[in-house]
Amino acid sequence: MLLAIFAAVFVALFLHPYITYPLTLKFLREKPIKKGDGESLPSATLVFCAYNEERSLPSKIENLEAIKALNPEIEFMAYADLCSDQTVPMLKSRPDLLTAVAATERTGKAFGMRTLVSMIKSDIIIFTDANVLLDPESVKPMLRYFADPDVGGVAGCLHYINAGESVTAGVGSAYWRLEESIKRLESRCGSIMGADGSIFALRRAHYPEVPPHLLDDMISSMGMIFAGLRLVSAPDVVAYERNTTASADEFRRKRRIACRAFNSHKHVWPQVAALGPAMVYKYLSHKVLRWLGALWLFLAALFGALALVAWGLGWLALAGLVLAPALFWLGARRNIPGLTAVVEILTSIGATFVGVVDSFRGQTYQTWTPAASR
Repeated sequence: MLLAIFAAVFVALFLHPYITYPLTLKFLREKPIKKGDGESLPSATLVFCAYNEERSLPSKIENLEAIKALNPEIEFMAYADLCSDQTVPMLKSRPDLLTAVAATERTGKAFGMRTLVSMIKSDIIIFTDANVLLDPESVKPMLRYFADPDVGGVAGCLHYINAGESVTAGVGSAYWRLEESIKRLESRCGSIMGADGSIFALRRAHYPEVPPHLLDDMISSMGMIFAGLRLVSAPDVVAYERNTTASADEFRRKRRIACRAFNSHKHVWPQVAALGPAMVYKYLSHKVLRWLGALWLFLAALFGALALVAWGLGWLALAGLVLAPALFWLGARRNIPGLTAVVEILTSIGATFVGVVDSFRGQTYQTWTPAASR
């Protein structure tokens, strides 16, 4: 019985970030946001970093033009991280629209963002990615949140536009919809546990120092919370992006992000621990338990198998040991509805855990490369 209880506990730890954690958030007291009326908005600069993004830039520049048409006062800045394609010439061809800063060596996104922030005088900085398109109608709603003096950061809502192109893209899109719904629940009762780099905005005055090998969006957005301000989710601020369509690309991306995220966790944990029980609960539930998902699954399977052996059902444990890898192999090699999606989910969970192990081994990922299949 004790072995079965251990198995159930590890299953609960695995499911908690996705099921029981969101349910508990519904019972926490709501903290309304006092948004402005849009008549007097703070000044803003939109920034992004690019590395070999010549395929994305035509759409990006067109998007910036549309944003500028509706928001004439906004400024744009881009950091090109020693590109080997036409990214720099394309950016510098539009001095009327944006300021381009070209690196003389590969430095990574965190260093690039810090460089841009040091050049900005605006009250608010809007952070995005080179391959992300922001709904031009979303800028004013995003800036309205900053009328509340308690708000230090605003995270927009990302929509993936190619969910039907592959199982990998579909699973990633479904996961992100769940992530956005959890962020809305977190925001309802206080702050979300970090913003995604696709689209978020911060008060420039509270932008923290971000070490170049860490996850800049996590460190900088959590910095608002450490400054005593709220980091909130804005469902009326919408951005669009194409997800990776190849499983191998997604595995590498998840691994790299998880490694940088866990390195960032080690950097911010002392400050998180000082925030109090409620915030620590949200952080551990949303971040740490999820990063260790593969470990919880492994331990649940191990103790479950031991329980079956103790109950005289060792043959059933052995059958599972043989059947599970066979089904995984089949789902990875053939596009089988349901099964292939489960394989993609498990692969993503595994990639995240591998990234955490990389972090423990001292690995860092300071630079990045756009996925070929994006």
